[in-house]
Amino acid sequence: MALSFAVVASSSSIMCKAINANNHSHLQDLSYIKRAALISDKSAGFTSPHPNFGCVIVTPSVEVVGEGYLYAQGTKPAEVLAVEAAGERCRGATAYVNMEPGDCHGDDTAVSALVQAGITRAVIGMRHPLQHLRGNAIRALRSQGLQVDVLGEDMQSKLVEEARKACLLVNLPFVHRAASRVPFSVLKYAMTLDGKIAASSGHAAWISSKLSRNRVFELRGRSDAIIVGGNTVRRDNPRLTARHGGGHMPIRIVLSQSLDLPEEANLWDLSDVSTVVVTQRGARRSFQRYLASKGVEVVEFDILNPRDVMEYFHDRGYLSILWECGGTLAASAISSGVIHKVFAFVAPKIIGGKNAPSPVGELGMVEMSQALDLIDVCFEQIGPDMLISGFLQPIPDLTPTIPSEDETFAIDPTVAPFETSIIFFYKTWDLYGAFSNFSPHPIQMPDEDGNYVTWISVEHYYQANKFIGVSNPLARECIDKIKSAKSPEEAARMGRLTQRQQPHLVRSDWESVKIDVMYRALKCKFSIYPHLNSMLLSTAGSVLVEASPHDLFWGGGRDGGGLNYLGRLLMKLRSEFLGESSAASENTCIAL
Repeated sequence: MALSFAVVASSSSIMCKAINANNHSHLQDLSYIKRAALISDKSAGFTSPHPNFGCVIVTPSVEVVGEGYLYAQGTKPAEVLAVEAAGERCRGATAYVNMEPGDCHGDDTAVSALVQAGITRAVIGMRHPLQHLRGNAIRALRSQGLQVDVLGEDMQSKLVEEARKACLLVNLPFVHRAASRVPFSVLKYAMTLDGKIAASSGHAAWISSKLSRNRVFELRGRSDAIIVGGNTVRRDNPRLTARHGGGHMPIRIVLSQSLDLPEEANLWDLSDVSTVVVTQRGARRSFQRYLASKGVEVVEFDILNPRDVMEYFHDRGYLSILWECGGTLAASAISSGVIHKVFAFVAPKIIGGKNAPSPVGELGMVEMSQALDLIDVCFEQIGPDMLISGFLQPIPDLTPTIPSEDETFAIDPTVAPFETSIIFFYKTWDLYGAFSNFSPHPIQMPDEDGNYVTWISVEHYYQANKFIGVSNPLARECIDKIKSAKSPEEAARMGRLTQRQQPHLVRSDWESVKIDVMYRALKCKFSIYPHLNSMLLSTAGSVLVEASPHDLFWGGGRDGGGLNYLGRLLMKLRSEFLGESSAASENTCIAL
């Protein structure tokens, strides 16, 4: 009896140790997933239109040996950077990623990096939101023998849901965009304790403290665009810059139905970042021409409403938008259902005034029961101010809102997942995103002396060529800066800004040679990467359209009004490659 009891006690002890060990391992997994989400957020705003990716590599002895995060569009994947940091210590290790890897460039860089490094297990915070990428990396990793655990699927508990929520929050703009087809929009305002955003005279500088204003600069730096209304332009004459010393700068957007805007305004200064004015069709044609002469883009709508405007900027590839508008436009945006989160900075001040404006105008509500409740409310003291934030809409569940192709076809057999006669591409995470000149495929091209030089992307090479051959030290300096730019977006910004501000540095023959420069770079790219060549040839018989709505030269432009030279060059290349393939086949037959 005693022996029997001893065995049972021993078994129970072993079982308890196993349970404790499993719980300990479980908590470690969640801790490292949260760490991956945290480091992925370091480049928020820079990675758009890509999600924020983070990767943490941990050895069996529970030691972090490598970390990495996606810096920007067209740069190395987080998984590659983490593997490079860990080196040989990847063997037998576990990789933690906040989101399923999303290789959108026709290759499998991230997956291959983990497999070849000897990673044996991957823990993934969430599946990729985009349907054409969803589940691909998970299947690929499992096919290579890795154990793959996905939060909420292979791992379930209350703590798991908290970790999964951390992964969702860090990519909330991307998740919302995939689910709702509008950018993730945040309404930001500062008000006094009695709910005023300005005095009765309209004076509003400054309601909140300097610390709060610095937080606003951070919010701007994480956004693709900032929206204001005409009243804000007339009253405050804002600059709407992020003021963080370089890198990503959000586009400024002005919504004005009447276009009753001043001729002199800080927003018409495009030296740092561009401005888009959105108005109703036919409004002040002469002023539209004036803005165009300043380089300001004007977009017209038949009827100006926030929903249509957001759908338009969704099509332009924007993920996140910060609304810094007055009460009238804020109410219209809320009523249109395009505001997802609110940041309210409340200053410990009272100004009073019957006619002093409030942050949100008329919503048509007459009873307190109609008031909109915020979800997941957070309170944070910033200096003397209180920041209250929360969601107006719940975080979308992507599982039911994005059905698979098979499920879609079962519902409606007439629906084809992709258009076969016309293939559109624009952002590098599109199905054919590898066709973009921003895709992360380095090329080697000869310099002025005939020596081959490596360029991070086609866009780097193209922008630098604007200044090649110009006998001015500043031109050489600009070329070097573009070449060392960390991302294609930064290279493009440098090249365009210099071309606009210092046109004397641009080579005199640029307009006549730029198509040839792009063509040579594209030919190199699609010649040295077999998988890209195969992808291009697979589109035979289809028209290729670079779907940028605002680039009327390289892109198709809005409503197909652009020249689409990038699509044309790719089709020309495709024809050449197909001709070479046919000639090679004929020669083989003759030889036989």
